[in-house]
Amino acid sequence: MDLDTVRTFVAAADAGQFQEAAAELAVTQQAVSKRIAALERNLGVRLFTRTARGAELTIDGQAFLPHARELLRVAERAVASVRSGSRPLRVDVIASRVAPSGLMRGFHRAHPEIELDVVMLFDVETAVAAIRSGAIDASFRAVAMPGRPLPEDIESVRVLDEPLQLLSGPAHALAGARSVTVAQLAGHRIWMPGIAPGTEWAAYYDDLVAKFGLTIEATGPNFGSDALLDTVADTPALATFIGEQTRLVWPADHGLRRIPVTDPTPVYPHSLLWHRENPHPALATLRAHLAATAAGHDAAGTWAPGWVMPRCQTNPVERVVRARDTHAMKASPSLRSHEPKGERCRG
Repeated sequence: MDLDTVRTFVAAADAGQFQEAAAELAVTQQAVSKRIAALERNLGVRLFTRTARGAELTIDGQAFLPHARELLRVAERAVASVRSGSRPLRVDVIASRVAPSGLMRGFHRAHPEIELDVVMLFDVETAVAAIRSGAIDASFRAVAMPGRPLPEDIESVRVLDEPLQLLSGPAHALAGARSVTVAQLAGHRIWMPGIAPGTEWAAYYDDLVAKFGLTIEATGPNFGSDALLDTVADTPALATFIGEQTRLVWPADHGLRRIPVTDPTPVYPHSLLWHRENPHPALATLRAHLAATAAGHDAAGTWAPGWVMPRCQTNPVERVVRARDTHAMKASPSLRSHEPKGERCRG
């Protein structure tokens, strides 16, 4: 059913005259008559009777009027549900206890007026597909994996380099150390059953092993963080890696130790991904917040894989303005001409 004809019917019913309805709708009286006639043909009934005073609703018109009003209300609610800024900002944080979740909690504390939907997606392909379909507005990921560049319509900016720490039980050989170098970890078994082949974190740890000759084992079923902590606490021969900002809770009698890793410090790079044509105003606010609160990117004495996207220096609010300008988007290669060749530093 054509909503313009329904809207015209309601305007004519309220005005009682086609001429007044035409003035309200900013169309000609002939256009109003044609729309009413089309609606009557569609419904198979007469909606108005012409009188000396104007136009009066027939019995069928009176019956249809409340439903016509509801159709227009439903249409307005449908439009409002997707109108820019009227729905929650939907962001993928991967998991509830990892650094991206903490970043979003900080954003919520700084901007409690912005409504959020936080979701947790497993792999980067699923996240990118959700961004492109509009199911989510943004995702935190480590990009871009070797041989798997981001689609051209996906923008990204590196927002956090999170240092890795060694997590060990009280009887581990390194448990008493205030810090350990990467070289000291050689020969020690680091157990990480949550590494799933094909994920960005699997690519990260593959490069870490290749670079420093470490022994990372992903054997056995992954029963979750509680089982991992229980095993590390009870097994002197095993330790695991944990992000500095990962928040896990364990019983006090586990005696687990968080030990900083140095010379160099491996950092896990978190980037924010979004669609370049996403108009949600809260997305620009999120990007500006992350740019203002982030620290420690590419610091001396740290290591990240060579395929990791470098930190972008462009002001995020400025880039949002550019992205909304059609001419600037067409000229986007020149806007990024200052970036290192072959690197997708977009943000």
